[in-house]
Formats: sequence, structure tokens, C-alpha cells
Amino acid sequence: MKLCIHTDLEGVAGVHSFHQQTYADGRYHDAAKRLLTAEVNAAVEGALVAGATEILVNDSHGPGGMHYESLHHEARILQGGPRPPFPRLAELLREYDTACLIGQHAMEGVADGTLHHTQSSLNVEYYALNGEQIGEIAQVALLMGVIGVPLIYLTGDEAACREARETVPGIATTAVKRGLTRTCAISVSMTKAHELIRAGMREAIEKHRRKPVAPLTRRGPYRVEIRFRTSDLAEAKERTGWARVDAKTVARESPELLEVLFG
Repeated sequence: MKLCIHTDLEGVAGVHSFHQQTYADGRYHDAAKRLLTAEVNAAVEGALVAGATEILVNDSHGPGGMHYESLHHEARILQGGPRPPFPRLAELLREYDTACLIGQHAMEGVADGTLHHTQSSLNVEYYALNGEQIGEIAQVALLMGVIGVPLIYLTGDEAACREARETVPGIATTAVKRGLTRTCAISVSMTKAHELIRAGMREAIEKHRRKPVAPLTRRGPYRVEIRFRTSDLAEAKERTGWARVDAKTVARESPELLEVLFG
């Protein structure tokens, strides 16, 4: 089985600050990247025990969240940007049988979600698909679902795990911290997080073999709304072809899901 691991930084145990840990100029950004890489390596170990034959790590955190030099020797990594146009990227991702998310956070506005946001922690109030607010978990699951790849496992804080289970029927999750406020959390120890993720990844693959998780899909046509924190951001998005709904909100409609989610 071939596995694609998508990563983010805000859902990692021990990470609780945008400014110090997840932004590229943060004082402890490099240390946070090492924490994520260690959690990814634990997932790789669990996947290999469960019989994974090839593993690709997609470094999905905005400025990059992986510490390349510490990556597990059996994994490959996709880094850098801008990424290829989706038709080319889809050819690559379609090679994989399953996908998972390591280090994921909850969508913007979830009170108990540590470092909760959707796409931009500074600029976006919400994304809504056909009237339902969605976060990055749904976006990744739907992205993979378009090419027929199921999202079978997720790690992050308790709020992210809850969101994943509400979004993707049958997904397995591992919580490594509990959010108290947007920038405060109770994390398990680093070694405990690795132990939980290693076991969780293995169990997720074994569970998927017994009872496969279906790729996430939504019926079209599709309408996505993005509400920004300020009107000038909506104005800039309008210039790229999105329709203005109000001062801070834009929308786009299409029969193609990816066009509205990532256009």
C-alpha cells in the first residue's frame, strides 16, 4: 500500500503559539519543525509496520513545517511552491492508495481548538461550501476524494480530531493535546505523542483493510464563500474573478469542486 502523509504544524504536541512557533520568523520555528518531523516519523514507522510499501510526505504548512535532515529514511518529501497546476499534481497524488493528516488543527472559530484557523490565521474568518463552514480537514479530504483517495487517519488536538470524525465517516484519529484557548493547550509528552501516533497509524491502516474508508465527496454544483477579516482582502480577491457578496465576503460557483475550493 502506498500512503501520502499531508502535514501541518499547529496540531503538533507542544506547539501553541503562532508568533513564536508556526510563523517562519518565529523564535522557536525551527524547534517546532523538528517536533512535527518527529511526529511524522512516528507515523511512518507505524505505516511500515502495517505494510506500507511507499510513503510520500507532503509538507503542507504555509512557510514549510518539516525538518528535512531529520526525515525518516524510508519516506520521500514534497516541498516548495508554488505547486504544479492541479491536473499535474493529481497525476502524482493519484498514485497513492490512502492519505492521512499529521499535526492538523481545527477550523477557524472553534473555541477549544488550539491555533484554530482556516488557510490564513491572520486574514480569513471562514470558508463555506454550499452554506456549510469547512476547514482545512475537509479541504484536504475533498481534494483527495476528487481523485479517489480516502483520508484514513488524522492527528492533532482534540478539536481537530472531533472535526475529522464529523467530516470523514470512518476516519481514525489520535489526539496529542487538548486546547484550552486559541493559544493555550495541554499536550502529552513528546515521546508519548510518538507512541500514540505510531500505534494509531498502524491501527488506522489495519482498520482500513478490514473496513475501507470511502473517499470524501460532495454533490455539485458548488458554491464557496470566503469571508475575510477586512474589506481590502475581499477587494483583492474580487480582482481575481470572485464575486463580491458584501464588504468582506466573496463567492464563486462552479460545477467543478476544485475550481471553487482552490481557485
